[in-house]
Amino acid sequence: MRATYAAVLCAILGLRAAAMPAVGAPPTGRAARGEQDRDTAVRTDLARARNEPERSVQVQMRNVAFHVDSTIVLDLQYARGRLRRASPEHPPYLDDKRSFVLELDTARIGVSGPALSQLLNRYTFAYPGSPLKSLTVTVEHGRIRQRGRMRGISFDVLGDLSLTPEGDLRLHPTTIKAVGLKVGGLMKFFGLHLQKLVNTDRAKGVRIQRDDFLLSPTKLLPPPSVEGKVGRVEVNDSEIVQIFEPPAGKKVEPLTPPLPKADHYMFFRGGVLRFGKLTMDDTDLMIEDADPRDPFDFWLDRYNEQLVAGTSRNTKDHGLIVEMPDFGKVGQRGGRVSR
Repeated sequence: MRATYAAVLCAILGLRAAAMPAVGAPPTGRAARGEQDRDTAVRTDLARARNEPERSVQVQMRNVAFHVDSTIVLDLQYARGRLRRASPEHPPYLDDKRSFVLELDTARIGVSGPALSQLLNRYTFAYPGSPLKSLTVTVEHGRIRQRGRMRGISFDVLGDLSLTPEGDLRLHPTTIKAVGLKVGGLMKFFGLHLQKLVNTDRAKGVRIQRDDFLLSPTKLLPPPSVEGKVGRVEVNDSEIVQIFEPPAGKKVEPLTPPLPKADHYMFFRGGVLRFGKLTMDDTDLMIEDADPRDPFDFWLDRYNEQLVAGTSRNTKDHGLIVEMPDFGKVGQRGGRVSR
C-alpha cells in the first residue's frame, strides 16, 4: 500500500500523522490560537485607528468669518475641537470636505438672519416639492421673525428662540399672520399638521413639534460635517450666537499657537493633515489673517487662492505659518503673491 504524502512528511519530520491537519481543514491547537491572536490584533489596531485621539488633528480658531459658500458666512468667534477622519484609512484632506468631521468641544458661532435665511432656502428646503419658499429670517429685539410663502400663501411669524435639552434651537411662534391677517396658530391656519407638509426626511436639520420648528445647529450645515452640542444660545441685535460646550466632566485645554498674540487665525496641531499635494505629519500649521483689523475671511473651497496670494514661513520646530489675505480681498490692489 502506497504511503500518502502526508504520512511520508510526518515520518521525515518525526511527527505523528494525527498532528498533521488535513488539507483545507481549519487549524487547531497552537496554530488556531496564533491565528486568533493575529485576528484579534488586527481588529484591535483597526479599533485604535478609529478611536485614538492622537490620530485626530487638534484645531483652534479665533475670529474667523467662515464661508459655507459664496454668500453664507458664519461668525466663528472661537472654536476648539478636532478634525476626525471620516474614514480610518485616510487622514483629513482640506481639499475634500467629506474626508473629515469637525468635532467641536467649545465654540461661539454666530449666524446672522441673512445667513440663516440662505441656509434654509438653499439647503434645508431646497428639495423638489418643498412647501416653504422665499424664507427670510430677521432678529428683532431679541426675537426671531420669519417671513415666507407656504403653498403660495404669504406668512409672517414672530417667535421666541430657546434651546432644547438635546441642543436644538426651538422657534416657538407667538404671533402668526397670513396674508396680513392674524391667526391662532399654524395648525389652525393650514388645517393640517406641519409634519404632513414638510418632508423632514429631506429637510435636513429640521424637526417639527406642534407649531414649533426645531433646528439642529450642526445638521443644517452642508459639508464638512460638524458634531458637538450647543449648551447655550444668545440672541443679540444682529445674530444668533450658539455656544458649544463639552460633555460634563470633560476639560479641554486651549492650544498654544506659535504666534500667541495673534487674534485672527486657524491653528492645526498633531495627527496627519493633507492639503494640496502636501502631507503634514505631527501637524503644526497656523493660518494667520494678513489684516487683523477685521475677522479673517476664509473660504475652504477656495483656500488655495488665498494661499497663493499670501506668504509662508517655517518655524524652528519645523512647523509652518501661513499669512493669508481675506478671501474678499484676494486680487484687489495690494494683494501679495508668494514667489
